[in-house]
Amino acid sequence: MFLKNCARLLLLGRHALLAGGMCAALASSAAGQDSANAKSKIAPAAHADSLKRKVTSKKHAKPAVHKTKPAAQKAKPPMNADSASLARQDSILDSLWPVKGPALLPGSVLPAKRIVAYYGNPLSKRMGVLGEYEPNEMLRRLDEEVAAWTKADPTTPVQPALHLIAIVAQAGPGRDGKYRLRMDSSMIEKVASWAAKRNALVFLDVQVGQSTLQQELPWLARFLMRPQFHLGIDPEFSMKDHTVPGKKIGTFDAADVNYAATFLANLVTQYKLPPKVLVVHRFTQRGVTNFKKITLDPRVQIVMDMDGFGPPHLKKNTFRKWVKAEPVEFAGWKQFYKARNDSPRTTVAEILRLRPRPLYIQYQ
Repeated sequence: MFLKNCARLLLLGRHALLAGGMCAALASSAAGQDSANAKSKIAPAAHADSLKRKVTSKKHAKPAVHKTKPAAQKAKPPMNADSASLARQDSILDSLWPVKGPALLPGSVLPAKRIVAYYGNPLSKRMGVLGEYEPNEMLRRLDEEVAAWTKADPTTPVQPALHLIAIVAQAGPGRDGKYRLRMDSSMIEKVASWAAKRNALVFLDVQVGQSTLQQELPWLARFLMRPQFHLGIDPEFSMKDHTVPGKKIGTFDAADVNYAATFLANLVTQYKLPPKVLVVHRFTQRGVTNFKKITLDPRVQIVMDMDGFGPPHLKKNTFRKWVKAEPVEFAGWKQFYKARNDSPRTTVAEILRLRPRPLYIQYQ
């Protein structure tokens, strides 16, 4: 039945954790007390190349279950006649940055450094570059990106990172009905061992499905209490209306972001840690609601990560609308290696011209 369920998977979103051996590998990875879903015969939620990443569209062109046109066809680049208006808007928005936040604490990563992270899950070549290559080759490629950013902006030291999807949204409910799968502790430790080879940070990414951050973050505390571990949260797969993950785009509210930040801040205080970084993925207006109510704390540095895909003009527009115009603390930017996602890819030089400066760069 398990493999039969896997065979029925549809590509519902951006990661495409597919059938057969992939499903078995994920189920094995979640063995034991680490996952309430471990023994339930579920199919991994497919989040592949689409749901999240058409940066101005809530639907996607592929697979057939979503028949909308790609964002590059749906949205037009700003017209020349509007260039002056956009320049005026940018001038106004520029005045909002940098955000007047709390004074920096010793050990803060941002803004002194720029984080360059490889994202994904080692069990899938489709979820991101972290799982697409053997570890040594993956780290070699990460080294190349670090070198490229160092060369492009030598005034900002680069901090490498590995960003693991540690809790993966699912297409099936699992035994506890939460539509999410927790990776096994050994998986997280394996990624941490890779990161240690480059003195890299480790981000644990959370896709809650029909669970909540309140239910999931305590399970990750044993890792987040370590100084090199940080957190990412993904609104796309937070299904507050109990929709199956991948069927529509989910949402977090400021209250959710505040809960995650407070959770991290308490760990910083309890274990006398340097400040944590909290990455919040965003590419739509409803991805994060009530942004003005997000509370800043010197123990946690919040990055709003522009997480969409598409050609440069679309990505820059999304960055302007949902990161620049709704300032929280720091800005991030997602790069895709696959041409079907970013075509053409936004260049490092173009990203460096953005205001605010993206200080967290994620590669998928």
